Order: sequence, then C-alpha cells, then structure tokens
Amino acid sequence: MSAAPAAPAQVSHGTRASRIGLPLFLLLLVALAAAPWWTDRQGMRLLGEVYAYAALASLWNLLAGYSGLVTVGQQAFVGLGAYVLFSAALLFGVNPLWGIPAAGLLGALAAVPVAALTFRLRGAYFAIGTWVVAEVFRLLAAQFTALGGGSGTSLPASVVASIASGRAAREQLLYWLALGLAVLILAAILLLLRSRHGLALAAIRDNEVAARSCGIEVDRTRLAVFVVASGGAAMVGALIFLQKLRISPDAAFSVNDWTALVIFIAVIGGIGRVEGPLIGTALFFLLRETLSQLGSLYLMVLGAVAIAVMLLAPRGLWGVLADRLGWQVFPLARRLEPRAPPLGTAPPPTTRHALAGADHENRGDTR
Repeated sequence: MSAAPAAPAQVSHGTRASRIGLPLFLLLLVALAAAPWWTDRQGMRLLGEVYAYAALASLWNLLAGYSGLVTVGQQAFVGLGAYVLFSAALLFGVNPLWGIPAAGLLGALAAVPVAALTFRLRGAYFAIGTWVVAEVFRLLAAQFTALGGGSGTSLPASVVASIASGRAAREQLLYWLALGLAVLILAAILLLLRSRHGLALAAIRDNEVAARSCGIEVDRTRLAVFVVASGGAAMVGALIFLQKLRISPDAAFSVNDWTALVIFIAVIGGIGRVEGPLIGTALFFLLRETLSQLGSLYLMVLGAVAIAVMLLAPRGLWGVLADRLGWQVFPLARRLEPRAPPLGTAPPPTTRHALAGADHENRGDTR
C-alpha cells in the first residue's frame, strides 16, 4: 500500500508574537483615536506631530531599508506638498482639506522626473543628488512671490474657518486626519511588503545584481516605491503646514526637520523593520520632551544616543528586541508550513520521523 502524497506546503506570515502584538497595537490605535476626549489641545498637537514623524520615518525606511535608496532629500516632497496645499487654498479657492490628496498626487508626479535624474547616481552620490534637488525646490519656492517669496505667508482667517466650524472642531478634525494618514501610510507599507513586490524589494536590497539575474525589474520596482513614498511625504507635508497655518521656504524644505531627524528616528528604531520607525519616534519624542530645555546639550544627547545605537545595536533597538526575544507586531515573516491533510487521510510523517525510521531500517533495528 503506497503512502499518501504529502500535502503541499503553504506560506505563513503570522507568528505567535504577531498574534499577540497586532491586537495590542489595534487597541492602542483605538485609544489614540479617542484622544480628543482624554487630552487637551496641546496634547493633540503633540500627538499629531508624533504621527507625522512616524509616517515620514516609515516612508524613509521603505526607501532606505527595503529599496536600498538612501535619500537625504525627503524634505523636497514635504515642502512641495505644503506649497501645493497653500497654492490651492490661496490662489484657487480650494478647501484646504482637498489640498492634501492634491499634494499627494502632484508629489507622486514630481517624483518621476526627480527619479529620472537621481537614479543615474549610486550610493553617496544618489544621496547628495536628492539633497541638491531639494535645495532647488527651496530656491524655486523662495521666488514664488504669490505666496510671499522668501518670507512665506499665512492662511487667512476666512480660509481657516472653512476647515471646520470653531477652533475645537478644527483641532479635532486635524488630529484625526493626522492619525488616519499615518495609519493609511503604515497599512500601505504593510500590504506592499506582504505582496510579491515586497519579496522583490528584499532581493534588490540584499543583492541588486542577483535580483536582476532572477528577472526582477529593479529600476521599475524602485521607481514605483519612490513615487509612492514621495506622494506620501507630500501628503504628510501638506497636513503638517495645515496645522501650522503658515509656510515659508526655509521651514517647508528644512533638511534638519524633515530628513535629519527622520533618519535619526529610523536608525535608533531599526532600519529594515516596520516597527523600527514607530519605536524610534516614541523614543525621539521622549528625549525631546524631557531634554529640550537643556538647549544645545539636548542635541549633543541626541548625537550620543545615535552613535551608541549604531555601535552597540546596528540593527536598531527593535532589531535587538526582535532578535533576542522574538518580538514581532506585524505579520510579515514568511515561513513554509505543511497544509492540513484532507479528512479521512492519515497525516504524512514529519521529516524528523521519516529520517528516524529510515535510520532504524538501515541499522536493522527491530524495536
């Protein structure tokens, strides 16, 4: 009697840790969604800033940690999105809320010619090239006299009033938009990484030459990710300056605010892991709120923390926890597991038992 054929294996994403971590993360989101009822306006503004940095760090991590595109020009699309929103509101009379998706669309479109220029460069030259593009954007914005030129401009009271009726309602609406946009960006990244394109990104990051030899379209895949990340950064930038109600070229295209700090967050949290930027954002704001009154010493502490993490934990704080304790929040791991056999059939022997049986037969063991 021949043995039943082994059932084909299936790919499993979840682990025991993710089955615990994901529900806890969803409970945290529910608590954050209810923040307008348990915190004040200042707390909502701080949380809105946290969401913005978490989204930007996640997008930068998608580029650098998964696509191998280490950019220092993310501020180009943050500022572009902000100027698109202000232009739509002040020059065309569009409700500022509609300026957010418009910023994402134009940011994604602008990423195509930027990629055509910068993708010709590699390594440090690519990073410098993206920074140069961002500086060009800043200089062009400074010449845009319709929005105040180099000094910038503010949204008038009539435009601000069109967002929502009353200051409290506006604060709540902008808070929920910030949380929703951060969750949307995180969900899009998770869906991308769980798809076959996520496997392609991992192959490109690990060895570009080997990925090409396997038939992966490296340039097209990187372009798609760059366009998506740029559109997301533009939407975040539009929302950031909608909360500030004022814009200027130096603030919108600040390399310190929208790239240097974002890289710091991703590095200390863990590059190449979705949870890394979230942990890094929490730690950064904890340090900032605790040490910001120390003046220049605060920046020295941030630098010392970054150096210590890079030397002692190159994979970031979350990388250390994941490697040593097996922690995982999002089900992104891929492992093969045998499918359940059909009803009425005996399950196939495991590999270990099959090898043990073969070994006993070879020895002549009769036990």
